[in-house]
Amino acid sequence: MMKTLPCILYREFPADGFKQIQQTLTGAVNRRKTTRPLPLLFRADDIGVPSVNALRLLKLFSNYGVPLCLAVVPTWLTAIRWEKFKAHVDTTSPQWCWHQHGWRHANHQPSGKKAEFGAARTKSALRVDLIRGRDRLTSVMGSDFSPFFTPPWNRCSEETLELLAELGYRGISRSKGEQTRRAPLDDFFINVDLHTRKEVDAVSALQALCEELRQAVEEYYVSIMIHHQLMNESGFELLDLLLAFISQSSRFKVCSFSDLGEPESG
Repeated sequence: MMKTLPCILYREFPADGFKQIQQTLTGAVNRRKTTRPLPLLFRADDIGVPSVNALRLLKLFSNYGVPLCLAVVPTWLTAIRWEKFKAHVDTTSPQWCWHQHGWRHANHQPSGKKAEFGAARTKSALRVDLIRGRDRLTSVMGSDFSPFFTPPWNRCSEETLELLAELGYRGISRSKGEQTRRAPLDDFFINVDLHTRKEVDAVSALQALCEELRQAVEEYYVSIMIHHQLMNESGFELLDLLLAFISQSSRFKVCSFSDLGEPESG
């Protein structure tokens, strides 16, 4: 069962929250020594069910024409659900990067941090689930499927990385902290977590989010992770304002996985 309770930041969103975020981004961008537009990426996780929030998220991005990489859990997507997505957006548009998010989004680690494609599993089991997931998505989506992989919980084993390269995937998207293990394929790491924050109060959460954004601007690009199940009205309002700000700025270039070579991490 996926969590659906928004984090404290959105339950008690500060009145000047977006102003602080806007000032953080503007200040960080202005301190850059180049005027070259900064690559920025949005990735939405746990896609598969065309829920109210999922469709609202697609509509929001569609309104701004901003690219979105959608990590789809294969076992959650059916032909009927895909038809509902197709009824709301043009799924063939290059604005969307529909790609693979594991197989069942199930944890297989006996202890420690969760992972579906972690070190506790054999290479043969990993291979089976990678192929099953890809085959399921291609059978439902057809040519709309893009061969990129986001591992559930943003982490996976060395053997998974090797398998992804062997099986012809074009890239992986995991957390920045996982980059200590070099991937043998393009790695579109996430460096900003918009919704799965763990701070105990809204002020601390906002400060931490602003710090992630500041640090991301100082790197090669900004890569923002979205979880629509955790979004309430405050969450959608913030994302709306953020998309408007970025769309109107000449300092950012919003990209999809397909638009980027491997980002540099520092």
